[in-house]
Amino acid sequence: MSKHFLIVDDSSSIRQMVEHTLKTAGYQVTAAEDGQDALDKCQSASYDCVLTDQNMPRMDGLTLIRSLRAQANYKSTPILVLTTEASDDMKAQGKSAGATGWMVKPFDPQRLLEVAAKVLG
Repeated sequence: MSKHFLIVDDSSSIRQMVEHTLKTAGYQVTAAEDGQDALDKCQSASYDCVLTDQNMPRMDGLTLIRSLRAQANYKSTPILVLTTEASDDMKAQGKSAGATGWMVKPFDPQRLLEVAAKVLG
């Protein structure tokens, strides 16, 4: 059975590009349009990896990460951030929140797949 990703981004075009990249590589993908939508989806399903944007309406990526890390079933789930935020300060905040990795947009599909394979072991 293939690994299941939850991708979280308020941009439908980014969600579509990431979804296409991951599905082409054989992963299952569920999409959420912001952190609150993702948190709601995580209440009723389990994911092997979460890939989230940082800047989104209703709930940002760092708040989502902290909320997921507070749940027993997401304490060790890889959570990657894919964002336009490139500052060292934001990366440090992401690490402190519990992010597994940080990638800056625009993303390289091959690099995304390499990181996905690495964090999923």
